[in-house]
Amino acid sequence: MKFNKLNIIVFIGLIAIIGVLTMQLVMLGQAYAFEKKELGEKIHFALQDVVKKIYRDNESEPPAASPIKKVAEDYYVVDVQDVFDAEVLEYYLKTEFQKVKLDMDYEYAMYDCSSDEMLYGEYVTTTGKGTSSEKLQCVNCFTKRAGLVYYFAVRFPKLTHSYVNSLQQYWIYTGVLLLVLVIYVYSVLLLLKQKKYTELQKDFINNMTHEFKTPLSSILIASNYAVKQEAIETNPKLSRYLKIIIEQSNKLNQHVERILSVAKTDSNVITLEKKPFNIVDSLELVKENALLKFEHASVKLISDQPSRTVTADEFHFYNIAYNIVENAIKYGTARPEVTISIKEDNGIDLQFSDNGPGIPQEHIDYVFDRFYRVPRENRKEVEGFGIGLFYVKKICELHGWKASIKNNAVQGMTITLHIPKKSSV
Repeated sequence: MKFNKLNIIVFIGLIAIIGVLTMQLVMLGQAYAFEKKELGEKIHFALQDVVKKIYRDNESEPPAASPIKKVAEDYYVVDVQDVFDAEVLEYYLKTEFQKVKLDMDYEYAMYDCSSDEMLYGEYVTTTGKGTSSEKLQCVNCFTKRAGLVYYFAVRFPKLTHSYVNSLQQYWIYTGVLLLVLVIYVYSVLLLLKQKKYTELQKDFINNMTHEFKTPLSSILIASNYAVKQEAIETNPKLSRYLKIIIEQSNKLNQHVERILSVAKTDSNVITLEKKPFNIVDSLELVKENALLKFEHASVKLISDQPSRTVTADEFHFYNIAYNIVENAIKYGTARPEVTISIKEDNGIDLQFSDNGPGIPQEHIDYVFDRFYRVPRENRKEVEGFGIGLFYVKKICELHGWKASIKNNAVQGMTITLHIPKKSSV
């Protein structure tokens, strides 16, 4: 399994949630054990006080050993070893259970010597005695104990239910955590599914653009050869048509190259070949090529030094600089003016300013997003795929530079590429 950033984040998140859930379950188990212990102690102390009062009434000394035996989780046998009255026993049980605040249904039975069986007493609810059906619900639950004569038994039929109710808050927390875990797993599955679709989309774009490259190259080679032929040169119409074919083929080829570059950059396939070079010379080349393509435009380069050396990938630097200048001209005024300024500011700031209409403030934060295009009144002005500035941002990020954009105070906008000192020589 390839451990990329997404897989690591998903794995850590899953471990964290499982860890929290495990801690919650441990706390739930501890709370359950504590509740059992607390209720057990309440029952034991209450029954012990009942025995003491019976011995006090009979004016006899209670036994040294504990007369209370826990037969099951909800079943207790009390060896009184002395005579006692059923009505007195019921009164003492109610009184002592109320003292320890044991708000729980219970039932009791006493051993009858004459019939040699347990004589069922009462089913007592928290609100008083039970109904006639409740009195008869568990007559057979009380069994005789060998070797005992004067004893009674107490049973708590809803003890386990009481444990669960007392831990209601813990159950809610555990349920919420389980819900969070389910939502997290579902979100991760959706994310992985979306990631798979994104990778398929990238593969499709890469394959599509590569398939375009071959016929485009053939068209350009054939067109460039044909335009030099004497029959074409002497025919103005054919010559003009071939030039249109070459121009549009070059434009389509540029779009294909940009798509390939963005796809490689986005998937981290691209590798930078960093080396020292003079950015003034590179920007002069950008200026010259832009003026050759856009004869009606004005491009100026302002630098206080004839040489500024940085360590970067010269090919991609030229591409992003030309991309910015081309956009400024393409979306500018009828007489576009672009000024490239090189300034010192804790490194090097490259500022590309134009005299265009600028970008509405509500869109300016999104212009570096992939496929984002600013809406324009004249739809014919909108060309390309909205990946030019995204490519600029990605290349800057790979170099450790910072790209920013703002509208000018009067007219136009300025894109700034900040190159830190570590990249400059």
